[in-house]
Amino acid sequence: MRRFLIAGNWKMHLVRAEGMELVDAILEGSVGMPADRELLVIPSFTLLHTIAERIGKRALGLGAQDLHWEASGAYTSGVSAAMLRDAGCEWVLVGHSERRDHFGDSGEVLGRKLRAALAALLRPIYCVGEHLEEREQGRTHELLDRQFHDVLDGLAPAEMQRVVLAYEPVWAIGTGRTATPEIAQETHGFLRSLVASAYGQGVAAETRILYGGSVKPENASELLGQPDVDGALIGGASLMAESFLGIAQAGGQHTSGAQKRTGKT
Repeated sequence: MRRFLIAGNWKMHLVRAEGMELVDAILEGSVGMPADRELLVIPSFTLLHTIAERIGKRALGLGAQDLHWEASGAYTSGVSAAMLRDAGCEWVLVGHSERRDHFGDSGEVLGRKLRAALAALLRPIYCVGEHLEEREQGRTHELLDRQFHDVLDGLAPAEMQRVVLAYEPVWAIGTGRTATPEIAQETHGFLRSLVASAYGQGVAAETRILYGGSVKPENASELLGQPDVDGALIGGASLMAESFLGIAQAGGQHTSGAQKRTGKT
């Protein structure tokens, strides 16, 4: 059984007082959360250490939004994997569409970042996804295949087992548009098939694949009810504890694809 992972990407929002208020509300509201879901907040670099201290040993994960691929050096503004670990992180995003679009992160760069994260024992969430034009041209699978192989080729199966994938339909981020549950399932199923082809059915069955495109409490149950949707990477809705927790509490017990389709648990 794959546990749901509900990850809140705060992007470039919230100063310290706001961040602390939000994480306190999440910690309070997550008491009694079903055992099959794991919660994660991903704030800006400036909040990481403070929030790590507030979380302490409670059941809330902490991740960073990016990292540099080098361990140290003359890289002004860079933040290394070791620095993230020192700040209390267990997770890090790699390849978010905004990094690709606004900062020009290439497949080569993302591959180096992902390997730096793994070497430092961080859990990378590797993001893939297509723009509206690419979907309308019928190129979604082509784009996802390239993004997958550009970055993940060459990993050992044990390394791939530590990677979480996140499907971000870029056309649905911050637009109010959301992929239908059927679109999400079809695309997640395709991504799982890529993992199976490259790393075997066993690794594919364990790999969590998150959906990240305008997830809200109102649509979370349908999305999370799909066999190959193992959680959500949430943007705007993660900035309010009520909506973040509403998404986290949506849906019933999560079972993996074959189990859901056959009704077995």
